[in-house]
Amino acid sequence: MKKNKIFFAFLVIAFCLVFLLPKISHAAEVKLSFDHFYDHAELTAALKALQKANPQFMKLISLGKSYEGRDIWGVILNNPQTGPEEHKSGFYIDGNIHGNEIQGTEVALYAIWYLLENYGKTELATRLLDERVFYIIPTMNPDSRDYFVNKKEIYRSGVIPVDEDQDGVADEDGPEDLDGDGFITTMRKKDPNGRFRAHPDDPRVLIPVRPGQKGEYTLLGTEGIDNDGDGQINEDRLGGYDMNRNYGFNWQPNYVQYGAGEYPFCFPETKATRDFLLAHPNIMGGQNFHNAGGMILRGPGAKNLGEYPMGDRRVYDHIGKKGEKIIPGYRYLIVYKDLYTVFGGSIDFLYNILGAYTFSNELDISPTFSFPIEGERGEEEEEDEEVQRLRYMAERLAEMTYHDLVLLGEHFADWKPYKHPLYGDIEIGGTKIYGSRVPPLFQLADTCHRNAAFCLFHADQLPILEFDGVKVEKLESDLFQLDISVRNTRVTPSMSALSAQRKLHRADRLKIEGKNVKLAAAGRLFDEYRGITGKIETRDNSIWVESGVPGFARVTYRFLVRGKGSVKLIYDSLKGGYMTTTVALK
Repeated sequence: MKKNKIFFAFLVIAFCLVFLLPKISHAAEVKLSFDHFYDHAELTAALKALQKANPQFMKLISLGKSYEGRDIWGVILNNPQTGPEEHKSGFYIDGNIHGNEIQGTEVALYAIWYLLENYGKTELATRLLDERVFYIIPTMNPDSRDYFVNKKEIYRSGVIPVDEDQDGVADEDGPEDLDGDGFITTMRKKDPNGRFRAHPDDPRVLIPVRPGQKGEYTLLGTEGIDNDGDGQINEDRLGGYDMNRNYGFNWQPNYVQYGAGEYPFCFPETKATRDFLLAHPNIMGGQNFHNAGGMILRGPGAKNLGEYPMGDRRVYDHIGKKGEKIIPGYRYLIVYKDLYTVFGGSIDFLYNILGAYTFSNELDISPTFSFPIEGERGEEEEEDEEVQRLRYMAERLAEMTYHDLVLLGEHFADWKPYKHPLYGDIEIGGTKIYGSRVPPLFQLADTCHRNAAFCLFHADQLPILEFDGVKVEKLESDLFQLDISVRNTRVTPSMSALSAQRKLHRADRLKIEGKNVKLAAAGRLFDEYRGITGKIETRDNSIWVESGVPGFARVTYRFLVRGKGSVKLIYDSLKGGYMTTTVALK
């Protein structure tokens, strides 16, 4: 009897460890702040702390090494108690593909933290971790990120040496902090033939001269000298490629699109990302984070790709227009039409290769977004050249007012004289690194939360499939008619229209299993009242649902089944999840 009690107690403890502890341990909080930018060491520590506190939900893996040897971290969030990740619709996030666009990393980190912190506390976070799987790369560009955060230097590319001036030496002529103030700012020179004048209300601001008007200054670009003696300054800086022109769809060589690299995925960072994406074909939604300008962008990246199928545009419009409400001031736009042409971009790769609905948010950093200008014009209002010039003057003055009154002068360096070896007497000053390309720190948390909220809304709109009734009718002694309905309660279909057209991945599969059960015939039931069906080829007791289940829709299939007893119905969708139910043939 005593042995039985001990054995029973052991079972209770084992049950708690296996089933209850994971539900309790998520409450172990990781204190993160979103009022500063994480360098790679801090980001690594934060991710490891989140994984340690939430081992039942979070997996942290190194996707590979950057050029300088930093880990490119990948995060997988899933609740295995509600099913394996491959049986769920996946949502992908990446940030900081460009080294001067760092805040996407904080948004991605915030999304990870929010889901883990709020599991069991809020209905949305709990449901998303139960129903979805998240694949997140917080930073694709850890090398340039550390240059930005720690060295206060801006590099858009990674740091692989590139001989941009074709003199046989790579990266030998980049910018320098000439005045030793800890920041690389701008050089200007007094010049009566220059193209700029001082703003009449603030001499710190330069504005273009009118045609025929005498100038006062010439802008000389970023601080630096002629390191290689070729008469040019800063023409061969660190790196010189663009990871977001290096993806293997609609790629063009470097002479067509600068920064494209020698061939698609030739850089370690893009190759690691590609392998991570292709290893998870269940990804159905995606989000890239860039800056600036406050935009929610969808593809195509280039006009030569043509417009998306109508069915897919409806999905994008539903999510993108909702995003404008989630993130006030952001505009839902198309990359090539409203921004510029991008060949070999991530957004096109994800949609055209993986069939995943993908957005690219240009995170807003504009001071005027927080410090509005009086009399702002409407989007459709046209302006002549002089009105445009006056508006430009007003915007630049508003920026300086913002720097003075809101940023309290912290991120603007007043112009100071400097003796330059090539230009002679010049002035150095202007906006510092944290006064551009990133939001002020007091706004960073708002940027993180609203953009993460948009991601969570999109993830919640990935397909949710459910059996919506199975009608069984006996036709003969062992022949039964099954009308099987499957409903999608979200806007995103289980297969994009493009995927169905181009057969980008396997179709959905509806299957029956059971002892001595045979699927004799099957068809799509188009009219349940009149019994109109379209015949479908059967194979191995299953059919392929070639177009999946549309968003906010219900589809019904009619099976003729021979056999008796219990029958298991399986709906297996690569992008829409995996579900089963059982019915009796009687």
